[in-house]
Amino acid sequence: MNIFVGSLPWSIEEADLRESFEAYGAVDSVKVVTDKFTGRSKGFGFVEMSNDDEALKAIEELNGATVEGRTIVVNKSEPKPEGERRSFNNNRSGGGYNGGGNSRGGGYGGGNRDNNGGGNRGRY
Repeated sequence: MNIFVGSLPWSIEEADLRESFEAYGAVDSVKVVTDKFTGRSKGFGFVEMSNDDEALKAIEELNGATVEGRTIVVNKSEPKPEGERRSFNNNRSGGGYNGGGNSRGGGYGGGNRDNNGGGNRGRY
């Protein structure tokens, strides 16, 4: 079972998180999510446990626990349905600076499909 762990202290490391969950059973993997530029924790992570009973017990016991002064959130991780993921590559309403989407073009490179990508063309 994949388990989401949120509101983690910025200083927590994967070894610390693993140790907390190993008290409830075997842990397959641990990942503290970090910012790709700074390497700093984003304050959440995931723990994978293969035994669902042990995972559910860990969720029950650790959800709301205090770690380094912070109350953590622990629950079963559910994957987002494919249709709900944000994508900045499928923007049909234009884009660019000031994002467009209206018939006037909406800034640099904005606009919608009806005015062929628009922008401010001096028509208004």
